[in-house]
Amino acid sequence: MNGDNGTSTQAPQMRALLFTDLCDSLILVERIGDAAAAELFQEHDRLVLVLQQQWNGRLIDRSDGLLLLFERAIDGLGFALDYQRGLLEIGKQRDIVLRARAGLHVGEVLTWENSPEAIRVGAKSLEVEGLAKPMAARLMALARPGQTLLSAVAESLTHRATAELGERGERLLWKSHGRWRFKGVPTTQEVFEVGEIGFAPLRMPRSNAKARRDIPLWRQPAALVAEVALLTVMGIGGWFLLRSEPAIAFAERDWVVLGRLHNLSGNVMLDDALDQAFRISLEQSRYVNVLSDDRISRTLQLMRMSPETELVDRESAATVALRTGAHLVLMPVVADIGGRTRFSVEVVDPDSRQTLAVKSAYADQGAVLGAIDKVTRQLRDELGEDAAVIQRNSQPLPEVTTASLDALRAYALGQKRYSRGDYPGALAFYEQATKIDPAFALAWLGQTRGHFANVDFSSASVALRNASKYSTHLASREAMYVDNWGLQIGDPDRATDGWMRMAELYPDYVPATYNAALNLHFANRLSEALPLARQVAESQVDLPGVGADQYGRVLLALGRYDAADVSAGKAAASGWAGALMRQATVAAARSDFARADVLLGKIAEADYHADVIRASISMDRDSVATAIEYAERGMRRSRDKTGIDRYNFYLPLAISYMQAGKREQALGILQEAAIKPLEDIDRAPAVDAIDRIVTVQAAALVALRLGDRDLARVASKRIAGLRGVPKSAVVDEFNAVLMAEQLRADRKPAEALRALAPYLGERSRLQSRVTAMRAAQDAGLTDVASKHAQWLSDKAGLAYAEYQCSYCLQALNIIDVRAVEKRARQPSGIGLAAR
Repeated sequence: MNGDNGTSTQAPQMRALLFTDLCDSLILVERIGDAAAAELFQEHDRLVLVLQQQWNGRLIDRSDGLLLLFERAIDGLGFALDYQRGLLEIGKQRDIVLRARAGLHVGEVLTWENSPEAIRVGAKSLEVEGLAKPMAARLMALARPGQTLLSAVAESLTHRATAELGERGERLLWKSHGRWRFKGVPTTQEVFEVGEIGFAPLRMPRSNAKARRDIPLWRQPAALVAEVALLTVMGIGGWFLLRSEPAIAFAERDWVVLGRLHNLSGNVMLDDALDQAFRISLEQSRYVNVLSDDRISRTLQLMRMSPETELVDRESAATVALRTGAHLVLMPVVADIGGRTRFSVEVVDPDSRQTLAVKSAYADQGAVLGAIDKVTRQLRDELGEDAAVIQRNSQPLPEVTTASLDALRAYALGQKRYSRGDYPGALAFYEQATKIDPAFALAWLGQTRGHFANVDFSSASVALRNASKYSTHLASREAMYVDNWGLQIGDPDRATDGWMRMAELYPDYVPATYNAALNLHFANRLSEALPLARQVAESQVDLPGVGADQYGRVLLALGRYDAADVSAGKAAASGWAGALMRQATVAAARSDFARADVLLGKIAEADYHADVIRASISMDRDSVATAIEYAERGMRRSRDKTGIDRYNFYLPLAISYMQAGKREQALGILQEAAIKPLEDIDRAPAVDAIDRIVTVQAAALVALRLGDRDLARVASKRIAGLRGVPKSAVVDEFNAVLMAEQLRADRKPAEALRALAPYLGERSRLQSRVTAMRAAQDAGLTDVASKHAQWLSDKAGLAYAEYQCSYCLQALNIIDVRAVEKRARQPSGIGLAAR
């Protein structure tokens, strides 16, 4: 293959190629001098050598940059990430900025070893050729300083393998920069960026002689204009009319920041209404994603600006866009021009603060919502969305929202309160909106979410029926959202797949992904829940607090305590109050009760749900009397609650009494717990009914622990007689647990194991494993019992994280897991003594 008698590979091989280029290296030498530069480059070479060995890389060539070959793409990415971080550290030591461009591609290459003679006269030891080489080089040349760009194939391979990078892989940021044309490459290529928080630029690369964005010819920037006349007009009409507008380089599904409406009309009633209307109009597009109000507020807080008093003007909106990775800023304006209402939107590049375009429309006979529709269509067309798609996915605002600006304003004010977690305040405004316009489907949907968040499932069900009644007025995404809420309330098991489909269809709609992760967690489908929960937690646009909290819960259930603590800590720092409870359970799972006490001390005493956690942790540390105090206080408070909240403390109190040896008191509580939740259950929506049934099953299970078989028998009979409750996997599993425990009591352990067999896989609930272990012990199947005990022995995190019937069995799970752990430390072996 070459003229030096080296050894060639026999066939092309798939390899990862990484090109890097040290930015401004010549200027750097001039600045710091030859001697200092020599010392710096020696340290640079030591860094490269260490990273080569760590990431199994082969250095092919070097000058101001590097060319490295890797067998696996994830190793190439690991090298690039560590190299970028290492350069910054070297630079900090010398008070200089040291950055590199990097490009990673995976493709077929030919390699061959040069002969010893050729190497002695200056040849490289290994030669690499193939189309993958110039592709990687083009990516590197396109990158900004500090930026790592990947081809689509490299992104696919590395994104799937980020688990190999450990917790660090979970913190990576990924962004598509759209499709590009590279010189010498016949087809367009999608370019991706990857980097770590605080390190990655996450900015659109700049076109160069060998790479340019793939945009339609009619939208590409014109040649330099010799002269541009500037016409200035008074007020809001002062736009640049005579210049040619730059093309807007906007990739499909890029994000935009929507600045607050600048209202020059004198009509204050338009303020919140038109903001909300413009957002809803834009969100009909699958091409454009709008940063949520909640995310903007939190970003402003990080910028030490008050979201309540600071207007998101051009400057602050651009800063928010840069901080969140949004590509454009849209600044809406409404003004009265000669007695006519005009709605306008200025499109701003957050990098340069340059105005890229201005779109406007006049309201016909006061129909300002129609003007917003017109402007939205113009914008979607300008950003590159296909005209046929715009036509297909655009419904008039008065149809998908309301024709009443008063109702729309009430809805907008409700949305603001909902995003802050003020559910009663949000509900009041949503209800006002539907009083003004009873056919306002979005406001009914808001009421559904508000009642659900307040654990008032019956009221949520009523509101949802109205939302469904008027769902023909909704855009397709919101209509699907209503359908899935119908499943969530009426058939929770089917809702999981519904949310997953919606998350796949609308990958940037964070609420759908969050609900999918939440339902998967409830079903103990933890490996499936993890990537979705991580996606929400890492979202730059929506639900960062509650998303980080949910991600922490999944990590806790999987026993990944360090990562769970970090995620819950982020949620707590964002203001999500429930995350402190999560952090406390992480500390307790590790038996760090001192830290758990500190965290619980930060939670208000009035927090009703926190007493469940307080009682569980008290039992975990053998403070049974304290657990009883918390559980009794919870029982007193429960009398004023609605839905499943009314029954939250039956089981914690009964289990506390059981641990204290107060059998009769425990059975008295359990008798009530087996009756009360079933009262009026025929009028309860399915999501509520299922939680109530599981509460009764849990009471029967604890009663069996206390030797009361009658209560379990009667409870099972009542549950079997219920009609109209959808099939539920959790109800079926606890029915099997109860049956197995009753078979154990009848001295039929083999039959008990057969009843449990369908539930002993990856998704097992803890009590299924506990009962299986005991049945195996009863049957003399020591190996089988040990297998189940081993599964239980490291599940303290899952014991705290399983949350059927509002964590009603949390305390029992913890008691059982700790008993297994204790026996595992004893010479007699692992297991749990039957009771």
